[in-house]
Amino acid sequence: MSRTVLLHVGTPKTGTSHLQDVLFRNRHALAADGLTYPTDRFDGHFLAALDLMRMPWGGLEAQAVGAWDRLAAEVREAPGTSIVSHEILAAASAPQVGRALASLGHGDGTEVHLVVSVRDLARQVPAEWQENLKHRATLPYARFLRKIQDPSRRGRIPAWFWAVQEVPDILDRWGATLPPERVHVVTVPPPGAPRDLLWSRFSAAFGLDGRDLDIAPERANPSLGVPESALLRRLNRSVNHVVDPGDYRPLVRELLAHRTLSQRTDSPRLGLPEDVREWAVDLSATWADEIERRGYHVVGDLDDLRWAQSDPPPYVDPDRPKEKQVAAAAVDALRALLVEHVELTRERDALIGERDDARGVAESATSTRWRRRLEGSAAGRRFVRGYRWWRERSSRSA
Repeated sequence: MSRTVLLHVGTPKTGTSHLQDVLFRNRHALAADGLTYPTDRFDGHFLAALDLMRMPWGGLEAQAVGAWDRLAAEVREAPGTSIVSHEILAAASAPQVGRALASLGHGDGTEVHLVVSVRDLARQVPAEWQENLKHRATLPYARFLRKIQDPSRRGRIPAWFWAVQEVPDILDRWGATLPPERVHVVTVPPPGAPRDLLWSRFSAAFGLDGRDLDIAPERANPSLGVPESALLRRLNRSVNHVVDPGDYRPLVRELLAHRTLSQRTDSPRLGLPEDVREWAVDLSATWADEIERRGYHVVGDLDDLRWAQSDPPPYVDPDRPKEKQVAAAAVDALRALLVEHVELTRERDALIGERDDARGVAESATSTRWRRRLEGSAAGRRFVRGYRWWRERSSRSA
């Protein structure tokens, strides 16, 4: 049977978390219909990407050892069509791309299709800074903007930003050995578009149309407002040296950033200063022109990549936020931490109670077994009588 691999390599902040959540939750139904999403845990493709690129990630890389080879083996063994998806794959080097494609069967009878989801830079730049904050960064927004506009691109932050966001370069690295008709560019709709339009485009790109899937969002990576971003940066400066990455992820990234601060939708949204916005719009437009020139299959509209907000709201600087708004965000954050602490304390106490009950049952059972064994012999019965006499004498003495 012929095999096809749909390989989605990013970019970040283009609806990828929702896509991967839907694929994971529906993987058994998809497999029954001849479409394989090979993983047994929701972050399986993330770990595989870390392994492929030998990338450190707050200690998670230890869990990732061998993950890419296991995923690739599942793909090679699966009949029909398989989907591989993670946005950090956008940063893979040319040698890593070559290894990935070969291990998935490219050049050995497997038809590999590349899928790249893209969004205009005017929205991607603020989103990437916020994503840095969710990974413990403390860099002020103004310095971040200067760094990514510096033509030298020196330093960890600009190097990562362009590795995962420079669309023509990503297409060069991943699509060099693929014909244009096997390269699919999915554009993220502009603000105000129907909420399900992006999913419709993903569905078309991955051949999911007409399938009965649960697409209700459960995992997402939402954005933060200006005061919430400022609060998170200040928090990072305070706790990075005392909170390990493994503890930071559930408490700060998930509980505070995703489940609490992102829900504060009345805060001013993070945008770009006018000069940076013009630079981002112009660069995105050149990318759209290049994609069109290369003849890739576009799912959506390249004008989405050329999108420019006609009347943007006044720019609000997250490096100089309104302190009253930051304080209000901090109160919500403290409330979330207190509620979480109460729930965890109750769960701990319940587990301690269950442990003590189980221990009592075990001790009682053990005591009963030993008593029966002792009473089953003459020597044992004499020992029991002597023990009871000693207990009674000790009690009278006390």
